[in-house]
Amino acid sequence: MADNYLENKYDEYRGRDARKVVVKRIGQPLENLLRKNRSFRGYAQQPEVTREMLENIVKVNTMLPSARNQQVLRFRLVTSGGEADAVLQNIALGGALPELHLPFAGTEPHAFIVVCSCVPENRMVDIDLGISAQSMLLKAVEMGLNGIIICAFNRENIRKALSLPYDPLAIIAIGKGAETICCVPISADESHAYYRRDGVHYVPKVRWEELLV
Repeated sequence: MADNYLENKYDEYRGRDARKVVVKRIGQPLENLLRKNRSFRGYAQQPEVTREMLENIVKVNTMLPSARNQQVLRFRLVTSGGEADAVLQNIALGGALPELHLPFAGTEPHAFIVVCSCVPENRMVDIDLGISAQSMLLKAVEMGLNGIIICAFNRENIRKALSLPYDPLAIIAIGKGAETICCVPISADESHAYYRRDGVHYVPKVRWEELLV
């Protein structure tokens, strides 16, 4: 009987203790960061993005998963100046809206992270690239900045202009976004092309229910 009493009291204590657990959020919920993490094609010219800011963004890569833990990605930081101008001349933004010639004059990004691989590109490298790029953009959002992943660029010109030892895989522009961007829910069979209306950039996103198979 004494054993049962002690056992019951212990269960009661555990239940009371569990009710006292308080979960505290630290920082922004992931959903908030994801909502703010849009692809900006226009940027405010101030504040200036410094090399230190780009370094803080790249540092997240030391904590990311990597296929077979190879960690083959390398990063070239570019801030305002001749190198930034060279990058701007060799990238394309807004491929779905060619008539707008984005970015508009005075809204160009002037800081970039050029992502390279020290081994030939393959499926595993591309997986690492996706994880890295998204994570760096989330870090930028956490810092109050924005960005865009650019895959439309002149690879050879960029490599020569920056004297890169490796072929660039992607370029990430970083700055303070100067656009209004809204996500709109769509069905999977509707057009996925982004568009602009009355100065607002709209991005169609398939409803989550239709993502399930």
